[in-house]
Amino acid sequence: MRGPATHPRPAPARGRAPRAGGGARTAAGAVAAAALLLPLLGAAPSAGAAVDDTGRLQQAFTSASAEYHVPLSVLLGVSYLQSRWDGHGGAPSVTGGYGPMHLTDARTALTRAPHHSEGTEDARGDGARPALHPDAEVPADSELPDRLKTLTKAAGLTGIPAERLRGDAAANVEGGAALLAAAQKRLGEPLSENPADWYGAVAEFSGADDSATAAAYANDVYDVIRSGERRTTDAGQQVVLAARPQLAPDLAQLALTGLRNVSAAGTECPASVSCEWIPAPYEQFGADDYGNHDVSDRPASQRIRYIVIHDTEGRWDGVLNLIKDPTYVSWNYTLRSTDGHIAQHVKAKDVAWHAGNWYVNAASIGLEHEGFLADPDAWYTEAMYRSSARLVKYLAGKYGIPLDRQHILGHDTVPGPTTGTIPGMHTDPGPYWDWQHYFQLLGRPFEPTAGKNGGLVTIRPDYTANQPEYTGCETAGELCAAHGSSEVRLYSRPDTSSPLIKDIGLRPDGSDSTIDVNDVASRVETGQQYAVADRKGDWTAIWYLGQKAWFRNPAAQPTAVNAAGLVVTPKAGLDSVPVYGRAYPEKEAYPAGVPAQSVSPLPYKLLAGQKYVVGDVVPGEYLYAVTFTTDSHRVVTGKDLYYEIQFGHRVEFVRAADVRLESSVR
Repeated sequence: MRGPATHPRPAPARGRAPRAGGGARTAAGAVAAAALLLPLLGAAPSAGAAVDDTGRLQQAFTSASAEYHVPLSVLLGVSYLQSRWDGHGGAPSVTGGYGPMHLTDARTALTRAPHHSEGTEDARGDGARPALHPDAEVPADSELPDRLKTLTKAAGLTGIPAERLRGDAAANVEGGAALLAAAQKRLGEPLSENPADWYGAVAEFSGADDSATAAAYANDVYDVIRSGERRTTDAGQQVVLAARPQLAPDLAQLALTGLRNVSAAGTECPASVSCEWIPAPYEQFGADDYGNHDVSDRPASQRIRYIVIHDTEGRWDGVLNLIKDPTYVSWNYTLRSTDGHIAQHVKAKDVAWHAGNWYVNAASIGLEHEGFLADPDAWYTEAMYRSSARLVKYLAGKYGIPLDRQHILGHDTVPGPTTGTIPGMHTDPGPYWDWQHYFQLLGRPFEPTAGKNGGLVTIRPDYTANQPEYTGCETAGELCAAHGSSEVRLYSRPDTSSPLIKDIGLRPDGSDSTIDVNDVASRVETGQQYAVADRKGDWTAIWYLGQKAWFRNPAAQPTAVNAAGLVVTPKAGLDSVPVYGRAYPEKEAYPAGVPAQSVSPLPYKLLAGQKYVVGDVVPGEYLYAVTFTTDSHRVVTGKDLYYEIQFGHRVEFVRAADVRLESSVR
């Protein structure tokens, strides 16, 4: 996403939420809760024994369920879809939601200093047309919708102060239970012990203002209840939801909510998500300009190869105002964090201006997720992760896009098309996007595919436990809040005191890399694959940006798993081969009337003896589209073939004629 957001931010919370429970409890109630808890956790009670501290969150769910007469499975299922039971140390989500129940208090959470754009790229990224640098900002909203104010309502229902609902996980669970019970009563339904009778209340809890989004949310909750879940939260709490595979909720209750109907007409979404059509304008403005995308005929005209994951750097309502501006940039879909609702703006057949690289734009679909890169505490909801994964899986199946990190790209892994563009390329969604969980939802978890002698590694740190230091989230040079991360840092030697790997493209003067949250020079990311260059004790070296780069990979807590696959290396007799940020055709391929585009190498070299993982083989291809009318548009395809490779943090391209393809197994 381009352009700075206007929303200020609070100081991020540090540490974990206090232990205090939510509301008064009788001694008998506590004993009963403990009796229910211990069998779930597999512990045997003994006379006078205290409940294991790691089970206090489960006890909070049990107690709140009993007090507000909400079935425990419903309470646990709703919380899982909101936060996967994590408390995030009392910090707010990207939409101002707090605690395991994601109770929203956006007025408090979004009183922040402005977020700033993480790049200066031309979103269109086509040298045949003047660079597009819109200066619009994400506008603020005059009034917060009800979905962003549920914590205030919970405070009124429970009598618990808002501050405690924000920071105390047990109180937060009680607030969520009170909201569910109030919704059930408002719908005229009894406080039944049968979870099947709570479909309407669950749908209303989503905060959605339309029935399709509320239904998609409720269906997800009941899917979780049917399958069951078990995990250890970010605060070390062990929570269990027993599976109820035969549970069939009363879907007719949705009509009781009175939510408006939103048409999905015109959208390209799976039936399992809620989607509406909010079109990006295709209009002329000024003398010879137009926006904010290009009309095309994909996949008939050219194959759709990539899906690019972005974050918005702004809130839902303000971001949607930007997409309606023909002088601004565009993307295909926006996803809302609170409930996973989707708006589509540009048809898949057309080319949106989102990735900063015209070759990638012409072959990709862009998804913007409501969120902030440089805010480790502003977490994404499970509802949005699941909705996004369903959309990506649907699009990937429809257009034959492989579900791997060479085709499901972060904006931060899109290459700069030319040398001069590299420093300005965007870095979202950043280190706090949970790629491991996302690919689990896609049904493509990152598993080992080779033994200990495999020639490749797939980066796969434990997201919660992996907490590298970053700076620049609030103030330049100051440390960001400790937080789980998808990224692993690279060093020039197997020693954390050695210099970080340098990126000559990002810093042409050869200056040092940093640990700034937007500095991708010396970082690898979950799901990316690299050729092994060396191993030494707890350290693994990979080939990266033409260098041997080391990262900690201890057996007790590995940050990568072994893999096999295809790699490229320079052909015999070549000391090095050039690396490209776009796979454009050779000059001879361009017809009359279409200016030949430069096949300009980047400042990197693929050196003899080094190997890089192959993601795809692609033709040299260029979409010529510089006019509002489409009669002059052409797709130019050359004879040259390219390999897409994982060269550094970003993918790049090499000419197939320059390299030799090999198997990595050794």
